[in-house]
Amino acid sequence: MPSDHTRSAILAAAERLYADRGFGDVTLRDIVAEANVNLAAVNYHFGSKDELIAELYVTRSIQTNRERLNELKAAEENGGGRAAIDEILRALVGPPLRDCLGRDREGSTAARFMIRASIESVPAIRRIKNREIDHLRKFAGAMRRALPDRDEVELYWGLHFALAMSHHTIREKERLAKLSDGHCDLNDVDGIIDRVVSASVMALTASAPTSKAPVRTMVPHGRLTPQDI
Repeated sequence: MPSDHTRSAILAAAERLYADRGFGDVTLRDIVAEANVNLAAVNYHFGSKDELIAELYVTRSIQTNRERLNELKAAEENGGGRAAIDEILRALVGPPLRDCLGRDREGSTAARFMIRASIESVPAIRRIKNREIDHLRKFAGAMRRALPDRDEVELYWGLHFALAMSHHTIREKERLAKLSDGHCDLNDVDGIIDRVVSASVMALTASAPTSKAPVRTMVPHGRLTPQDI
């Protein structure tokens, strides 16, 4: 088998197995058997199981992030250099939700692999997530241009919570369907995106609190003193 075909066969086999069984239950021997190659081929092309997982995750992430950035660029061009906050957030959360939800996507190997990657704690993937944040910086910059009077820290929290809502929806879709007795339609991907964007915009554009919550005084040993009253 030619080298490029061997590499592609290993990647395809690994993605199928990880999507079906999870990262912890799949060994390199399982992968080479599925790909019909020898173990030396995996070591030659990838070096280790972690490197193989990392390449799969990076490949899928690049596709999603390219789509995100293309949508962000289009929104900013349409807005004369400053996109509306809802369009920015739609570009942020729309691609991963469309990639992983809906009847035509959620059964695909790629979608199931990325869902596994979001559920299971895998060191190789965690390192990539913590390192690859340049695309998120571009979204943060767009959010600053859209909401110039908003505190920068609040914008970062808003971005973080929008991502959290989309990721949690992908991970826990079956739980939500069961909780709602099927009334929440997880196949209505456009509707889900609208809800995530709407909640995120409301959180970001709500009035900032005028004062901090009072600090509770600690009572020593559970007894009140005259100063506490």
